[in-house]
Amino acid sequence: MSAHLTARIEAVLRRWTGPVPRLAYVTDAGDNETGYYNWVLRTMTHPRTGEPLAWQRVVDFYHTMERVWTMAGALFGEGTPAARGWARRMGGLLKKPNGPFRVLHAAAAIRSRRVLSPAAKKEYETAYRYIRERTPWMPYHEYKRRHLPLESGITEAACKTIFTQRLKLSGMRWTKAGAQVILDLRVMLLSGVWCEGYRHVLTTYAENELRTPEPQHEIPMQMAA
Repeated sequence: MSAHLTARIEAVLRRWTGPVPRLAYVTDAGDNETGYYNWVLRTMTHPRTGEPLAWQRVVDFYHTMERVWTMAGALFGEGTPAARGWARRMGGLLKKPNGPFRVLHAAAAIRSRRVLSPAAKKEYETAYRYIRERTPWMPYHEYKRRHLPLESGITEAACKTIFTQRLKLSGMRWTKAGAQVILDLRVMLLSGVWCEGYRHVLTTYAENELRTPEPQHEIPMQMAA
């Protein structure tokens, strides 16, 4: 899938005739997403000019808020009015100047006055560390001022429609090659280009001679039926 995404990006840039558009990479900060940014996007050059491309990485606001809610539950109790109120206030604070730092400061101040259970302490520290280590890609106030997207909701919805609804039905198991074939066909269908794709296959298909395996033994007609 990474190779397909890279090919699509390069195809768009190759056909783009105006100034290079602003390029934003809005994702969660998991291993796969971070790896693609570090090893592909950061080293990518313009396919026509060879100039380096400047990508603005954005850690999805929704995923950051999930960590805020986790900290709120650990500090105030899962689902309590105090937890909900604090999380909502921190959500607004995240979009202010120095938002991530201010949220971490507020959380640390409350944490210093709380005695947490081992489980709550682990959840709090994991969520706190997630935000602390990714603050360079969370200046949401600046992103908003520059009209950059803060969330990857459209992409997440597309993943659900294209991948989850087709590949994760009960009992399904896929190889990477098999899943890729199905996904290619599904994207063509949902994009409304099935007929164009089908005509392209018909005009470019090179017929190959396939050998039919010889039968090992004769099967009586009545048994075959």
